[in-house]
Amino acid sequence: MKLRANCKINIGLDVLRRRADGFHDVSTVMVPVRELYDRLEIEPAIETELVQRGLPVDCPSEDNICLRAWRLMHERYGAGPVRIVLDKRVPYGAGLGGGSADATAVVQGVDALFGLRLAEAELIDCAAALGSDTAFFVRNAPQLCTGRGEVMRPVKPAFGGYTLLIVKPDETVSTREAYAGVRPAVPAESLEESMRLPVTAWQGRVKNDFEPHVFAAHPRLAVLKESLLKAGAVYAAMSGSGSALFGLFDDPVRAQNYTPPFDGVFLHRERL
Repeated sequence: MKLRANCKINIGLDVLRRRADGFHDVSTVMVPVRELYDRLEIEPAIETELVQRGLPVDCPSEDNICLRAWRLMHERYGAGPVRIVLDKRVPYGAGLGGGSADATAVVQGVDALFGLRLAEAELIDCAAALGSDTAFFVRNAPQLCTGRGEVMRPVKPAFGGYTLLIVKPDETVSTREAYAGVRPAVPAESLEESMRLPVTAWQGRVKNDFEPHVFAAHPRLAVLKESLLKAGAVYAAMSGSGSALFGLFDDPVRAQNYTPPFDGVFLHRERL
């Protein structure tokens, strides 16, 4: 079975409060990035194994979230052993949810491979057990995500026709680092309210709470964000916990002509 595990961007990210369980309550809109994806192959095997190709992942193979996803499906539903081939194309440590997308793809792939026929609610519960933004990829459509990211409600962001440009330097930001420096607070204007405005009014109002301290520790990320705005993006921000930045362009030519201010920057463009 061959699967595509596309990534996502976060438009706005409010970290509201720290929870008693150690996680944080957040409010963010997640949007799928259809043309930037990892490739997975899953097939029955005598023993479960993971074969990794493509971009490197800073994680021991036995701790990879794909194997964690299989173990969960094995423990909950008795799914048999599988061979997973992961061709990694989404940059690691970028705030794009590549690992979460892979985990959800394994959950859905195992469900289909072994004829489990799980309902959406069961798939979401399985995915949510593996991470905070993993459940999003079950629906894989624009969602307002709250709680720790697993409580979802469909939204229709008004950026149809815009060109998305994602840029990522050759440095990473871990989720642990991002949350370690954040100061939770409930904003005066909710993200949902801010996003009712036209996209051209988002800059400065639709914010990512991780940006101030992550930019202080990784100043090149701030330079990249500013370069997107100078190149003509009507809105630019860091995605999730970083280190990827993205810009929304109403002029596809400007997006195409963008040149990063330094070398070693990953680029991806697609029409929304």
